[in-house]
Amino acid sequence: MFDSAAQHLPARPGVGYKPQHFKDILENPAPVEWLEIHAENYMGDGGRPLAQLRHLAERFAISVHGVGLSIGGEGGLDEGHLARLKHLCDWLKPASFSEHLAWSSHDDTFLNDLLPLPYTAATVARVADHIDRVQEVLGRRMLLENPSSYLAFQDADLAEVEFLREVATRTGCGLLLDVNNVYVSATNLDFDAEAYLADFPVELVGEVHLGGHFADMDDHGAPLLIDSHGCEVVDPVWQLYAGLIGRAGPLPTLIEWDNDVPDWPVLAAEAARAARILVPAA
Repeated sequence: MFDSAAQHLPARPGVGYKPQHFKDILENPAPVEWLEIHAENYMGDGGRPLAQLRHLAERFAISVHGVGLSIGGEGGLDEGHLARLKHLCDWLKPASFSEHLAWSSHDDTFLNDLLPLPYTAATVARVADHIDRVQEVLGRRMLLENPSSYLAFQDADLAEVEFLREVATRTGCGLLLDVNNVYVSATNLDFDAEAYLADFPVELVGEVHLGGHFADMDDHGAPLLIDSHGCEVVDPVWQLYAGLIGRAGPLPTLIEWDNDVPDWPVLAAEAARAARILVPAA
């Protein structure tokens, strides 16, 4: 069993932590009130990264975001990886843990990507079994993140929101709503992002992500967006986010910027824009 009540992030802006910002965060964190780390960067036994993380955890709520569990993989979970994740969560005691609705491994091969899944009843059962195992081992509720999509499977018999809702119902997990991923997927697959968000079970959302993307064109000249986490959040995503917060109320909101990471004032300015949307809803 897990204790979902024990996990709480402030309904304020957070940012993905990068070591080059360590001094800036300690000296002038405003408006950032919590931090997120990628679990796989902190599974070692010591050194400066863990020392800095321990220091930050004394002042800030921490969200742990996994990228390597392969929740949607055909095989069983990597129990060694899961054990290392448990060790990290046991000593860090994060306010939240999340993973992606994706797969990234096959047999003994790990692929450095988050690959898509067909939304079928069989996939629901497999993903639910894996989430049950994660929550059993960690003793905490997991949040499942909606993906950025570049293709759709012909044999899918569930819409993405239906799939996420069914998995959450079976497992008791929460959801991480990445608004940029919704916009990217809606553009690439030609669906209505606002309708997607209107149907999303916001009562299950424990965290929101906002990030940047790269705009390209496919072989037919149609827009193709790539979830890059390497630039500012674009205005249409901010508009979707403002509509979401207007309906759902304030939610913990992360600015994701993992590539071409800017200086702290640029990242803090993105967090400040989120704060201006959150405050009227508070």
